[in-house]
Amino acid sequence: MAAGAAARRDPEPEPVPAAGEKRILCVGLVCLDIITVVPAYPAEDTDTRCVSQRWQRGGNASNSCTVLALLGAPCAFMGSLAPGHAGDFIAADFQRRGVDVTHVAWQPHGDVPCACCIVSTASGSRTIMLYDTNLPDVTARDFEQVDLSQYKWIHWEVFISKDLARHFGYRSAPEALRGLRGRVQPGATLICAWAEEGADAVGPDGELVHSDAFPPETLVDTLGAGDTFNAAVIFALSAGRSLQDALTFGCQIAGRKCGIQGFDGIV
Repeated sequence: MAAGAAARRDPEPEPVPAAGEKRILCVGLVCLDIITVVPAYPAEDTDTRCVSQRWQRGGNASNSCTVLALLGAPCAFMGSLAPGHAGDFIAADFQRRGVDVTHVAWQPHGDVPCACCIVSTASGSRTIMLYDTNLPDVTARDFEQVDLSQYKWIHWEVFISKDLARHFGYRSAPEALRGLRGRVQPGATLICAWAEEGADAVGPDGELVHSDAFPPETLVDTLGAGDTFNAAVIFALSAGRSLQDALTFGCQIAGRKCGIQGFDGIV
């Protein structure tokens, strides 16, 4: 295993996209999701049978790469992995999706983070328990090896989530955007999704734009819906579409995702 891991960590030539085409780089977390689908969320201290169980590559930046690839955008992932069965499974799934893993930092020590996810078919809710391990993050030295000129967009997982907004005491997306706008540099764009209430954004001009949600007929699985929204918005903005169009597109794709298990079928 050690020899195989060392081979994976050797530098490889960075793939060159089609002539004139630049890619999207997502930087952040990848983890192993162990997903258990149940008829309804179980009561504490009870036994229950599940509908299904599966391994799935997860993590915010990782999921966004999956969605970008499904939308047809050339993309790459940058984050840390550790050798072993989980790391091999994740790397193989990235490659199956056509996501460039040249910039994965294979760490000699630490374990791949693991998330146990319970998905309820009754409500479509997802409950996540993340075991955040001692795996080191990527470093400035790792970035020194990246040719950033090949990328038109670099995503750092900095969309404003509903959970983050609530943590700061905000009760709606517009309230969060107004409250947080003073904390960012002039000219920045802020985007905040709010589940069934859709999403709002404020651009450099200060104008607030909104998109309603596009819920599926049947709510099936919300795991990764926020990452799906982020990826779809990035896809649209990086293609030159307006903030309003990108926001609406993000809500549409996220709504499709909530109507299916996993990500296949969102397009």
